[in-house]
Amino acid sequence: MTRETEPAAYDLAVIGGGVNGCGVARDAAGRGARVLLLERGDLAQGTSSASTKLIHGGLRYLEHREFGLVRESLAERERLWAIAPHIIHPLRFVLPWVPGLRPRWLLRLGLFIYDHIGGRRALPPTEGVDLRRHPAGQALKSGFAKAYIYSDGWVDDARLVILNARDAADRGADIRTRTQVAHLEREDGGWTIHAQGRDGSAARFRASAVVNAAGPLVLDLLHRAHGDTARHMRLVRGSHIVVPRLFDHGFAYFFQLPDGRIFFALPYERDFTLIGTTDRDHAGPVENVRPDAEEIAYLCEGANLYFRKAITPQDVLWSYAGVRPLIDDGSAKPEAATRGYRLELDAPPGEAPLLSLFGGKITTYRHLAAEAVAMLQPFLPSLSGGDWTAQVPLPGGDFPMQGRDRLIADLSRDYPFLDHASLQRIVRAYGTRAWDWLGTAQDMDGLGTHFGHGLTEAELGYLVEREWAMTADDIVWRRTKLGLRLDARQKARVEKWLGERA
Repeated sequence: MTRETEPAAYDLAVIGGGVNGCGVARDAAGRGARVLLLERGDLAQGTSSASTKLIHGGLRYLEHREFGLVRESLAERERLWAIAPHIIHPLRFVLPWVPGLRPRWLLRLGLFIYDHIGGRRALPPTEGVDLRRHPAGQALKSGFAKAYIYSDGWVDDARLVILNARDAADRGADIRTRTQVAHLEREDGGWTIHAQGRDGSAARFRASAVVNAAGPLVLDLLHRAHGDTARHMRLVRGSHIVVPRLFDHGFAYFFQLPDGRIFFALPYERDFTLIGTTDRDHAGPVENVRPDAEEIAYLCEGANLYFRKAITPQDVLWSYAGVRPLIDDGSAKPEAATRGYRLELDAPPGEAPLLSLFGGKITTYRHLAAEAVAMLQPFLPSLSGGDWTAQVPLPGGDFPMQGRDRLIADLSRDYPFLDHASLQRIVRAYGTRAWDWLGTAQDMDGLGTHFGHGLTEAELGYLVEREWAMTADDIVWRRTKLGLRLDARQKARVEKWLGERA
């Protein structure tokens, strides 16, 4: 039988360790609040690590007249790049014109708007190219000639979440993963939160305000708070596949399909191509979501319309899916449902506030968080100051936006025993904080046990001590992306090391 501990007291409890929850925790902690973040699994374990990995305005949203969302997203691209140049970088997208699909005038108009409504400064503008002469045309089937190339950004989505949590913790936030909220209730002018830890122990927490950032489970948490079931969300599943590299250049592709949908093909982790996404209404559980065979076949067939090298489901090395919690705006098709967000504040007179976050996308997480914290300021005297997160780098991002190659050279100088692939991976994950765990090592032996593909005991120790990693999946899929390279034996060695350390 477990015994509840005495409740710890906080100004703000954030429930949900995805990108929006961790963004709110970072912002509020930086404004002086005592912050608690509770996540029932690992950070970024759900939707926030199952994205298409893009910091983008959403070119296709223009078709649905989401001009405000596109403008907001485009304005955030370079802000996020500036605060996290290790995990975010610009990417040029090739959009072939296909006769019989969207007319050229519509593509040109959309791209003109895309270039001009978001305050683009550092990213290059759109240009027209002839695929018969451009490097991006070599991987495509013959017949594609006219294309447009425009700018957006790439992000390591899971690390974006983790770095927001790390910065929140550095500013005093209490980050607790593997902690399931059982129920919460208003009492004595605040919230009492009843939770259960990984080991089954019960705990109570007190908070003056709560942010419901539970993503696809936002309505479930509302029910746990006060039985509210009146609201509706639209859950849409987006699936992706990873296959051996289909092209050997640094451009990405934006493709149209005959059914009116679009999909991306992106360079991924040097040796692979990431293809996605689907948009399907999701009615099942939101845990352990996987693409079904039909979705995988659909993505393969879409790619085969364009690439010279055909792929089949047997070529898929890894697939993943995430459930997007979208505002139910009555759209007939899931791809047309808004990717905007809504913040709903429940604050009866004299009672503690509950702020629920509905919808959103990775690109707008920082702005959403700033808006959420501003809404809570009248209720939390400890919160001071205004929007600050666009000016302060995330951990490891304190170097120039275009300075990643220089940082790789600096790391190579200090650790000449690391191969180039490892240097690139380490800088793109940790930035200037790579030195924190590489320390005084003079050779690979100085980093302890080597688990394969540059993953060492020193890095594992850092991920456990500083980034809340507890399982092999936490490490090889969310924090390092080495799951595509490590074999089953190597992953088992990582799991064994973690078990011996626990």
